[in-house]
Amino acid sequence: MTVVDTLTELRRRLAVWRDSGTRIGLVPTMGNLHDGHLTLVEHCLDLADRSVVSLFVNPTQFNPGEDYEAYPRTIEEDLAALERQGCDLAWIPSVETMYPLPEAFRLHVPPALADCLCGSSRPGHFDGVATVVQRLFNQVQPDLAVFGEKDYQQLLVIRQMVLDLAVPTDIVGVATVREPDGLAMSSRNGYLDEQQRRAAPTLYRVLATMAAGLAAGKEFEALQQRALEELQANGLRPDYLEWRSAADLGTPGPDEPSRVFGAAWLGKARLIDNVAIP
Repeated sequence: MTVVDTLTELRRRLAVWRDSGTRIGLVPTMGNLHDGHLTLVEHCLDLADRSVVSLFVNPTQFNPGEDYEAYPRTIEEDLAALERQGCDLAWIPSVETMYPLPEAFRLHVPPALADCLCGSSRPGHFDGVATVVQRLFNQVQPDLAVFGEKDYQQLLVIRQMVLDLAVPTDIVGVATVREPDGLAMSSRNGYLDEQQRRAAPTLYRVLATMAAGLAAGKEFEALQQRALEELQANGLRPDYLEWRSAADLGTPGPDEPSRVFGAAWLGKARLIDNVAIP
């Protein structure tokens, strides 16, 4: 595996691949890799001839008071895991490489996608996500990019961005990877102490119950209220529990694919998850 930290070297390596007609895949990450990330890399390896994984903690998607400084940075362990997984190239740019100007240009995500769910409590977050992903696409120019469905709102933002800006990159979504007890794998799970870790799967459990109830024709408001009570009884502080269209996060129509989405605080960790309506 090649490790690259300058744009000049990145472009040189990628040019060699492109000259030979190689199909290039990208997995954008913020590092602190776990099995969920490595599953994305595995999918990338299956779909592309060469895989690029970016490791970059993006400051523009963190709001004041969030965990940018505390976000785990485990570069040596990450590189070792990528090497074992068969990744071809690890791209580890600096903040100065990603944002060379003092006043950075930023993308603005339409409010219908950006201001609901996680965006309602993290204003500007998805502008930062879209901005850094578009910069990565400009740098790598991948044929495809792989994202996890755990961050489903992010996945839709990127799909809409690629469509609107005519970016020639296929966006591939991969199902959420879970621990044996159902907890969605996340770098922020490392913030949980032993007691909190035992309580954390409650979020997935209530979302799965809500999804099954909606599929059976039960009223959303009653399901939501019971779920909120169960979260609070297990020590979680709910942020939101919502039922949305899987296509655009709008109000779901009859027989339209939809999902239930949830976020809750547990200690220092903000957990998010979503479940498709069967």
